[in-house]
Amino acid sequence: MSESEKKEKKSGSGAGGWWKNLKAEFNKIIWPDRPTIVKETTAVVIVSVILGIIIKLVDMLVQLGIDKILS
Repeated sequence: MSESEKKEKKSGSGAGGWWKNLKAEFNKIIWPDRPTIVKETTAVVIVSVILGIIIKLVDMLVQLGIDKILS
């Protein structure tokens, strides 16, 4: 094992190295700003409501078809 590998292994070993690496990774995160969060949340809610309505309509049509067939 080379000297640089030993140093790399030593700096990343143990709980202290793990926390240090975790903090370094968190510093790389690019957090979205408030308008972006609002826009994306609104889009998710709208799409969810639309899909819920579509699923309900399909369910009603299938149930109506099954009722017609069985009666």
